[in-house]
Amino acid sequence: MSKMLLLLVLLSLLSPAAEALDNGLALKPTMGWLHWERFMCNTDCDTDPDNCISERLYMQMADMMVKDGWKEAGYEYVCIDDCWPSYQRDARGRLQADPKRFPGGIKKLADYVHSKGLKLGIYADVGEKTCAGYPGSLGYYETDAQTFADWDVDLLKFDGCNLKWTLLGDGYIKMSEALNKTGKSILYSCEWPLYEWPFQKPNYTAIRETCNHWRNFDDVFDSWNSIKSILDWTASHQDIIVPSAGPGGWNDPDMLVIGNFGLSHDQQESQMALWAIMAAPLLMSNDLRDICPRSKELLQNKRIIEISQDSLGRQGHRSGNNFEVWERPLSKNRLAVAVLNLQEIGGPRGFAISGVPSWKVCDPLCNVTLILPQYKEMGVQTKESKLILKVNPSGTALINVILKDVSINFLHQTA
Repeated sequence: MSKMLLLLVLLSLLSPAAEALDNGLALKPTMGWLHWERFMCNTDCDTDPDNCISERLYMQMADMMVKDGWKEAGYEYVCIDDCWPSYQRDARGRLQADPKRFPGGIKKLADYVHSKGLKLGIYADVGEKTCAGYPGSLGYYETDAQTFADWDVDLLKFDGCNLKWTLLGDGYIKMSEALNKTGKSILYSCEWPLYEWPFQKPNYTAIRETCNHWRNFDDVFDSWNSIKSILDWTASHQDIIVPSAGPGGWNDPDMLVIGNFGLSHDQQESQMALWAIMAAPLLMSNDLRDICPRSKELLQNKRIIEISQDSLGRQGHRSGNNFEVWERPLSKNRLAVAVLNLQEIGGPRGFAISGVPSWKVCDPLCNVTLILPQYKEMGVQTKESKLILKVNPSGTALINVILKDVSINFLHQTA
């Protein structure tokens, strides 16, 4: 890649994103916990009281977020997904929580979560019914928005099931307007492009003006194949979706499944590193009451979270072949680079740091810090450096590069 082409690529990454939803929220990628991937639609509280979708589950997760350092690390939202409501609205047409599983109601649960210094998220759907068959918000956008505000909810995840795709945009915009009309600050998480992509290219300018973050692709599963499919989709559409991301609005590749059953530790490191590079919301879906220490340490790694939450607010992009190289420009003349080993056989493979497409900006000097797989100061390097990164199969090396030449002002932004 020529220096001029490199400059053009980096300048395009730093160009301002489209105008964001003007609600003052999600200025950095959202961090928290969401029940769906781990607990799904388990409503059987008689035989499985510890894992069913009930107020008890969210109270316990809120307790753990404070007790075990998650809140201190930056995770602040405790989010309910599908299967929380009663199958019937009340006499005034309002959604209501299942009375057996949420005997105190959502307002009481919100008060409890707020008493811990955390925020509560809730789930609804733009269509007639939710994906699991509970009442949807179609025809009730203003009613439901006001109900959520009355309950003091802080985030709405708004799904896209059971609605004709040509009506998606109108529905998502109407709910956005209804939320803003309440006067309550409610972060708005959409799935608009996810449901529109099968039919046409979504309008990301309109999406960014409407939502604080938005799902683009399939639900995440607890498997490496699922993580790879999300990364592949994101990379193959990066020219379309990367420019839309920035403070106030983010592409959402779905939940972190770190601490569950399907990923090796190297693969967990890869998901964490690449979600940070993608400036993605960090919404864990796991059991915080029973999580292995290595997974907990990874999810709370302050150096990775610092990349995720960088004030410049630019999403990274992918390049490379046998290795995938993902690069994200950061504030204060810094660059984050993740090198993913695509091979799933054999042992660690070496990657020459000079193979990073943006490495030519390390002229005359830069300082390199290895964050994953273990922290190590790599010292001052030049563009001719022969430094080799060792990367395990399906693992990722994550580095932070501080550029020393102040003339490289196209990467420099103050916090």
